[in-house]
Amino acid sequence: MLAYIFRRVLASVPVLIVVALFVFLLLRLTPGDPAAIIAGDMATPEQLAQIRQSLGLNEPLVTQFITWSGQLLSGDFGRSLISRTPVLTLIGQRLEPTLSLALVTMAITLLLSIPMGVLAAWRHGTLTDNVIMAISVLGFSIPVFVTGYIFIQIFAIDLKLLPVQGFKSIFDGVGPFLARIFLPAFTLATIYIALIARMTRAAMLDVLDEDYVRTARAKGLSERIVLFRHALRNAAVPILTVVGTGFALMISGVVVTESVFNIPGLGRLTVDAILARDYPVIQALILLTSGIYVVINLLIDISYAFMDPRIRY
Repeated sequence: MLAYIFRRVLASVPVLIVVALFVFLLLRLTPGDPAAIIAGDMATPEQLAQIRQSLGLNEPLVTQFITWSGQLLSGDFGRSLISRTPVLTLIGQRLEPTLSLALVTMAITLLLSIPMGVLAAWRHGTLTDNVIMAISVLGFSIPVFVTGYIFIQIFAIDLKLLPVQGFKSIFDGVGPFLARIFLPAFTLATIYIALIARMTRAAMLDVLDEDYVRTARAKGLSERIVLFRHALRNAAVPILTVVGTGFALMISGVVVTESVFNIPGLGRLTVDAILARDYPVIQALILLTSGIYVVINLLIDISYAFMDPRIRY
C-alpha cells in the first residue's frame, strides 16, 4: 500500500513541473509589459528600463525560470505588481471566503444529490425518476449567474429571508456566516447536484441487479440497508471520482458566483489580477488551482487503493 501511494506521489511531481513551466512561458510570452503597468503612462524610457532590470525581465527566459523556480521552492511567490503586497498575503486574505463557499456548496451537494440519485435508481422508470432527472437537466441547463439572480429575487428581495450579498467569517458567528453563505452556496450547488445525482443513479443501476443485492434482499434486510449499505458502497468508485473532480472545479470555478454575490474570494482576485495584468498573482493562482487538482486526484487514487482489494502494492 505504501509503495503504491509513494509511486502516485512521485507521478504527480512531473505534472506540477510541466504546469509551472507552462504558466511561466504563457505569461512571459503574452503581449503586455509589466514595467509599463507599474510605471504608468507617463513613465520615461529610463524608468521603464530600471523597473525591468529590478524585476529581472532583461534576463534570458531560462535564467528567469530558474530564478522563479528557486523562489517558488523557498515559498516566495513574489509581490503584486500593482499593490506591491506579497502574493501569499493576498491569497491568504481571500482564501477563507472561497474555501467556505466550496465546502458549504459540497455539503449541500452531497446531502441532496446522493439521496436523489439513489431514489431515482430505486424508482427507475417511474414518475419519481423522471422528476429527478428533469431537475438534473435544469441544473445543467441554467447558467449559474441566472440561477443566482433568480434566487436573489426570490429569497432576498421578495421573501427577505437572506442577505443579498457579502461575506461574514465563521469567526464572527455561525448564524451570520450561514446567512451570508447559504444563498451563493446553494446557487453554485445546483450544477453539482445535477452532476452527482445523475452519476449516482447510473452507478446504482449498474449494481442493483447484482447477485449480492438480491441475496441481501432475500435475507430480509430492509430496503434502506440494501440500498445504502450494500449497493451504494459498491457503486462508490465512480461517484467518488465525480465528487473529487467536482470539488476541484468548484474551487477554481467560483468566479461567477463570487461576482454575483460580491464575495471577496479568490475568484474576484483572479478577475482583478487578469484585468491589471498582475503576473505574479496570476501565476500563483494558476499554480494553486493546479496543485488542488493534483492533490485531489492523488487522494482519489489513494481512496481506490483502500476500496479495491486488488490494489495493494
